[in-house]
Amino acid sequence: MQQETMQRETIAGRADHILVVDDESAVLGMVVAMLERSGYDVSAAAGAEQALLHLQDDPGCDLVLSDIMMSGGDGLSLLDVICNNHAGTPVVMLTAVQDIRVATNAFRRGAIDYLLKPFDRAQLLTVVDRALEHGRLLKQNAAYRQNLEQIISARTGRLRATMQDLERSYDFTLEAMGDALDLRDAETEGHSRRVTVYTIALAREIGLDPEQLRTIARGAFLHDIGKIATPDRILLKPGKLDPGEVEIMRQHCARGYDLVRKIPFLRDAAEIVFTHQETFDGTGYPRGLRGEAIPLGARIFAIADTLDAMTSDRPYRTGRSFAEARAEILRCSGTQFDPAIVKIFLSLPSGLWSDLRREVERGCSSLLEAPLQ
Repeated sequence: MQQETMQRETIAGRADHILVVDDESAVLGMVVAMLERSGYDVSAAAGAEQALLHLQDDPGCDLVLSDIMMSGGDGLSLLDVICNNHAGTPVVMLTAVQDIRVATNAFRRGAIDYLLKPFDRAQLLTVVDRALEHGRLLKQNAAYRQNLEQIISARTGRLRATMQDLERSYDFTLEAMGDALDLRDAETEGHSRRVTVYTIALAREIGLDPEQLRTIARGAFLHDIGKIATPDRILLKPGKLDPGEVEIMRQHCARGYDLVRKIPFLRDAAEIVFTHQETFDGTGYPRGLRGEAIPLGARIFAIADTLDAMTSDRPYRTGRSFAEARAEILRCSGTQFDPAIVKIFLSLPSGLWSDLRREVERGCSSLLEAPLQ
């Protein structure tokens, strides 16, 4: 631990300064202690008002960790003030509320990540390291923009690399949003991560380039993001949906598309979100596209989605084997799935998919960064 502390200070020139805000003294003390043992310079505030006074006196704070539900001023209001008055200071929200709406609201208002209570030291340090890196990249990007005329000719390559790093940092936030969506529907927990890994593996075998892989990975990971707008009474209904409920559920494709396409670097990925329920024979939705009129990424995703759905346990059934899933995908070749992609899928060893599933369950550093590796 002493070696870790010395390394942090050597790399940064000083220990990163973190402000922790929580009105529960036990939680506040625990988080402060864990961070200090890891070599960070930590300050504590028992509420939003005390936190703002600290930021006024010390505007050089590198990161703010704030609880959402606090007496005497909530964490989201504190987030608004930090984003307006201390732009560039990353904020991570701490919450015990497993509600997609709370997480989504925090992201919209400027939080870059969130952490569910209770959490252990490893989870805390992972989120903190990621957030500090995000903050460093934002500051680098702002500095480059201020001096762009002077440095454009000499540092074009370096600027491009910084922007790529910043984009990868945004992908971390996308992953957090996808994980938050999984919290809303425990039945499909982990589905977004597994289906993204399967989609990337199949797209690689087809021979797509890194930029195409990155677009497809983002589209696959965010495919169900439109379900944020689906009422709980329909999304979480244990029984069969009636025709009206089916129609509302089907709107998640268009709602997700409208949400994602507004983000410039996700515009191409939005097409996969929009078309991921189309089928090769034209019987899918929302537009009834047929054959190659369906984007290639969506045709690849369709196979990966079925593979994960069939091999995952549900409350009403046990997941089937990968061999059974392969047989079903072959049976639906030419109707639900693109026959050319099915042929490539079947050429891959069946053990690949179980290996990938185990890899996802162990966790990885960045799911959406995988296409670049």
